[in-house]
Amino acid sequence: MSAGPFQVTSHKGTSAGALVLNVRGAITFSSSPAFHEAISAASAPLLIIDLTEVPSIDSMAVGTLVRTFVSCHKSGRKLALVGLNHRVRNVLQITGIDPLFDIYATVAEAEAKN
Repeated sequence: MSAGPFQVTSHKGTSAGALVLNVRGAITFSSSPAFHEAISAASAPLLIIDLTEVPSIDSMAVGTLVRTFVSCHKSGRKLALVGLNHRVRNVLQITGIDPLFDIYATVAEAEAKN
């Protein structure tokens, strides 16, 4: 896990129409606006959010993820979450939103299944 500052970078995936957002750092009240902005700018048919380097998320991140799911669902785009650690996965389970998402261990797996 990274102890550095929060950051979101994006790159095209290996499959056609895929965009991967690599998130680094905890998604909290202070970092959620940058997280939301990066997601809002993405319009690819397949959006993969790589959370491998995210140690924790809070309620702001949960809200952003739900809004992202709704947006993708309404526009017919696919959404995949990748690399969730135990803590992040628990937050999604406790809040009851984990069934909304396709969750994969790696970006390659997410691209292969979509």
